[in-house]
Amino acid sequence: MKYFMTITVLGALCACTPDQQRETGSNAVQPEVNLTEKTQVEPPASLPEPNGPIDPDSVEAAGQVVQSYGALIEQQRWPEANALWGSPAAAATLQTELVRLAEVHLTIGDLGKPEGAAGSIYVSMPVIFYGDAKDGQPFRRPADVILRRVNDVPGSTDAQRRWHIERIDWLGA
Repeated sequence: MKYFMTITVLGALCACTPDQQRETGSNAVQPEVNLTEKTQVEPPASLPEPNGPIDPDSVEAAGQVVQSYGALIEQQRWPEANALWGSPAAAATLQTELVRLAEVHLTIGDLGKPEGAAGSIYVSMPVIFYGDAKDGQPFRRPADVILRRVNDVPGSTDAQRRWHIERIDWLGA
């Protein structure tokens, strides 16, 4: 995955206590998110927009969606970033939280293994949202970005067959 910025997110995620494990069952971004949590954060570094040919049906294309999303939110290009979501309402909810920050960045981990369910393929990617609040306080919030695409089944649309962000599962307290 030479197209993606990889980090040691997995080590950080493995260090979570049982109380900090992922909450499941949410199908949308949680509207009440504490993004001003004080923690030590690495210096900001802009994500480059991805380039290079990737099969749009491949799992690597799902990772490219997350990379694009990170680059777009860093640049506050909200209409383009929100277009990468399957749900405009979920995209708008997260945008509302992120625009309250002075700056936001996204560190990306390695793609998980794809899983199939009811005519769709899902894959998750660990990320860390980080940056500064408008009051100068740093924030850091780990999450799993869940991506989905519909298999090439009769009746599915082009939009459904493209990888999109299905939801973000926040990790930790």
